Amino acid sequence: MQSRAMRMALSVAALTISGAVAFFLNSTEQQISGRREAFRAFDARAREVVGALGLMRSAQLAYVAAGQSIAFWAPEVTTLMAATASGIAELQHSAASLDAGRALADAASRVAGFGDVDKRVRDYVHDGEQFMAADVVFTEGSEAAAAAGHQVEAARVDEQRSFDAFETGQRRLQAYVLAGGAACVLVIVALLVPRPSAQPLAVNTAGPADITFEDPVGSVATGTLLLRDTGGSHPPATDALPRDAVPALRQAAALCTDFGRVNNVDELNTLLGRAADIMDASGLVIWLGSVGGPTLRPVLAHGYPAQALAQMPAVLRSADNAAAAAYRTGRFQIVLAKPGGSNGAVVAPLLTPDGCIGALTAEMKGGTETSDGAQALAAIFAAQLAAVLASSVPAVDQQDGGASWTAAG
Repeated sequence: MQSRAMRMALSVAALTISGAVAFFLNSTEQQISGRREAFRAFDARAREVVGALGLMRSAQLAYVAAGQSIAFWAPEVTTLMAATASGIAELQHSAASLDAGRALADAASRVAGFGDVDKRVRDYVHDGEQFMAADVVFTEGSEAAAAAGHQVEAARVDEQRSFDAFETGQRRLQAYVLAGGAACVLVIVALLVPRPSAQPLAVNTAGPADITFEDPVGSVATGTLLLRDTGGSHPPATDALPRDAVPALRQAAALCTDFGRVNNVDELNTLLGRAADIMDASGLVIWLGSVGGPTLRPVLAHGYPAQALAQMPAVLRSADNAAAAAYRTGRFQIVLAKPGGSNGAVVAPLLTPDGCIGALTAEMKGGTETSDGAQALAAIFAAQLAAVLASSVPAVDQQDGGASWTAAG
């Protein structure tokens, strides 16, 4: 996609989608957290009510126990009945499950029934009918208190199930939204990948090669990209990315957005470092010329000594190396690593609507120059750099002795 405006629109769309997904995930997490806290409070209150029902039942049994006084225990039972009735009412108000609400309504009815039983027991005790009082306490009173406790416990279990179902549903919804958002962003990233021509990817046929930089007198230092034929066979290409695919794509999307906002050399140098990390490259060099120009000059580099950039000579458009080939043909180039020797490289042309203005060379680690992922990332970053550098081509110093670059805008 050549249109810079369209690329910017797609980048904004990707950021908007990412922001919307993040907002949704944060909102649902807050909802889950709120429901969890509400359930914990419900659970603690339900346990308190069950404990109070047990105490209420024991206090009523003391009416007919030898050596105990109803005058002491009757107020205690009254207090406990009021506390349990109040606790059940609070639980009914906060219950989120219909089943829990029904169980609590039954528990409230049981407590009311316990109150009626308690009144009869007190009348029997006051009339001296201890046997009748004991019979009612051990049958109707105990049964009402135990049934109320079972209903409160059932309500607690229903609330647990309701919360678990709510959390499961929210997690599933989060997964759907996250997957959909990621798919949209990946489609946008795919649309941002430049397609300079319908021709297949060009692999340099010189065979496995070193990437070295040589100074004018031939000693090994930092300088022009060279290819050396060793007569070996090409290693098979691999589909593996230099890093896990999804994190690398996320980092690449963020970096492309930052490329679109760069406005000085220092910022661009920082972004080149991030690009090298994402690609797992040991060094990057930006070579810049002009559309149809005779030479390429290195204007920015990352991963090499500070003096290396100044020592790199210009590359003729007709030179027999990958950078010149990418500049000359506008096609992606691969420099294969020499077994036991230096690293391989990928070279992506910097393409504008008017033509190729330069190349991005990346020295790759561990044979990753054949990785489809590394090649795709190089193409993405080259496309972004071409848009940034297109208006700066006239600022390249074409005289011997150096090169300069000025950010557009």
